[in-house]
Amino acid sequence: MNILVVGKGGREHALALALSKSAKCSKLYCAPGNPGMAKIAECVNISDEDIEGLKNFAKDHDIDLTVVGPESSLAAGIANAFEEEGLKIFAPTKEAAQVESSKDFAKGLMKKYDIPTAGYETFDQFEAAVSYVKEHGAPIVIKENGLKAGKGVTVAMTEDEAIDALKIAFSIEGNKVVIEDYLEGFEFSLIALVNGSLVVPLECAQDHKRVADNDQGPNTGGMGSYSPVRAITEEMINATMETIMIPMAKALENEGVPFKGFLYGGLMVTKDGIKTIEFNARFGDPEAEVILARLESDFVDAIEDVMVNRKPKLKWTDQVAHGVVMASTNYPASSTKGALIEGLDDLDDDMLVYHMGTKETNKGLVTDGGRVLMIVSLEDTLPQAIKKTYDELSKVKSDELFYRTDIGRKDLEEWH
Repeated sequence: MNILVVGKGGREHALALALSKSAKCSKLYCAPGNPGMAKIAECVNISDEDIEGLKNFAKDHDIDLTVVGPESSLAAGIANAFEEEGLKIFAPTKEAAQVESSKDFAKGLMKKYDIPTAGYETFDQFEAAVSYVKEHGAPIVIKENGLKAGKGVTVAMTEDEAIDALKIAFSIEGNKVVIEDYLEGFEFSLIALVNGSLVVPLECAQDHKRVADNDQGPNTGGMGSYSPVRAITEEMINATMETIMIPMAKALENEGVPFKGFLYGGLMVTKDGIKTIEFNARFGDPEAEVILARLESDFVDAIEDVMVNRKPKLKWTDQVAHGVVMASTNYPASSTKGALIEGLDDLDDDMLVYHMGTKETNKGLVTDGGRVLMIVSLEDTLPQAIKKTYDELSKVKSDELFYRTDIGRKDLEEWH
């Protein structure tokens, strides 16, 4: 099979690596790809938002299966365009992708179909939003309505923080915000392969959204993750499937926008049960890097099975995958370009290195984005994996990279 992966980040690198291991994969393309993906695939210089260019490439190169990473491609209607041409693509339509591209749409569905989530209201006027915040007090959560690459959310611990977030949100013309009740508990991510009402869960993971240790600082696209999450039992996964993941897939089908692709549930174990923080219309990043690292069965087979409404047989290693993101100085406020990265060749051979924002130049590999690299280890236990990842991270040298030092530790401290 000729397979195309759309995207250029760490998630797409993880997808490409998993697909490349399939016995069915004869030729793998990535558009536009990155220096890490170039080692396992042919990278083609087409933007992940150039839907026409991607569609023409798929037709011209006899692509048998396209797998999409970025939410921006989904919101731009890549699945609609491909399906109109009879091209096989594992991705939701623009309409189904509203489960991520419009927080108001997603919350409305959760309310209508009794899917547990935080209480909320949607606002399109600054003054009304401020009044709501003052009436309800803090902590409170401010979410900008559209796609924000994981960074349009403010967990405001004071009213002033919430109002500052509203000022930023409403400085964008036509913007809407969803204001949610603050949830407290233990977070985890569950991604499922979905086609209509068929919902097949993958192994769960925990992402770390805040930029600094001890969950301090602003939200980011994710600073590290690990899988499995020992605190999340099989019973909890089953409950999540029955009350959240399957109901959302059925809700989308009932609304006439059936979902096909990776459905992401951002979830929280609260004192009142498991609740939905958010849904995304694609694989999580950095969850993809640790979940797919543990997959032992054929990823192409799994996707093809789901696309014909057949439940795939998934096989996972019992090992723990633990990964830490190396990000640019001052991320998420800003990113760096051109800072030299050294030491990757010194890492142990069994380490997985996913490229998120890098570029190959005459002087070597350099930074080219906010999140730059993710280093992942596979070990028998979480403590072993944590030690291994951080030991290896210390070998990577750059003047413009930083990382959190506590990824995965919450699981050990709070639950064991």
